[in-house]
Amino acid sequence: MFAKKLTCLATLLLAATVGSHTALAATPSSASTVHNIGIVGAGNMGETLGKLWADAGYHVMLASRHPDSLRSTANEIGHGTQVGTAEQASQFGDVVVIAVPYGALPQLGQGLHQQLAGKTVIDVSNPYPGRDGATAAKALSLGSGKASAQYLSGAHVVRAFNSLAATAIASNAHHSPLIAIPYAGDNSKALAQAKVLIQQAGFAAVNTGDLATATRFQPGSSLFLQVLDEQALRAQLADER
Repeated sequence: MFAKKLTCLATLLLAATVGSHTALAATPSSASTVHNIGIVGAGNMGETLGKLWADAGYHVMLASRHPDSLRSTANEIGHGTQVGTAEQASQFGDVVVIAVPYGALPQLGQGLHQQLAGKTVIDVSNPYPGRDGATAAKALSLGSGKASAQYLSGAHVVRAFNSLAATAIASNAHHSPLIAIPYAGDNSKALAQAKVLIQQAGFAAVNTGDLATATRFQPGSSLFLQVLDEQALRAQLADER
């Protein structure tokens, strides 16, 4: 009888062990989970995205050269939004958002190379030759996605949120039907993280492909500054092929 009880107990323990491993195997990897978002550049776009993500439950840190000047903005956003330097925000974020004038990207990429290495970086900056000089001219010639990847070498760059003005993003978040945000990147994990963040900000995410396809929604393209729902955006992308 005792031996029979031991056998039953062993069977139950084995079943529990197998069940637990099965559950773990079925659980999606947490490697792509985002909790903290560092935003380098706290202008209109940085503030707008910071508020949308803070409202969605993410921990946000805003950064600029003068962090103390951002404290009132952080207080307005609420949800424990923090402020810091570019280095601190880049270290803090599981994902880092670059929302600075495009001409600053080369210097920023060099200065933050260690903090950004291997991280998903969502680049929302746009190249304008009149403001950003040769850096912008190169980006428009090479393609903004490829150029950003060169300037932010070592990071997994995703181009997103650059096709709409900050005011349009603020006024159309969680709109019904959802307004679409095109995005492009070369790394699957980075693309997955960007997709979730686009959706959590209140938009439909439309992946246009690798970084080379970011030209389809950069300045000068037919999609730039166009507020479209997902169906309309996909139709326009299809028409242009």
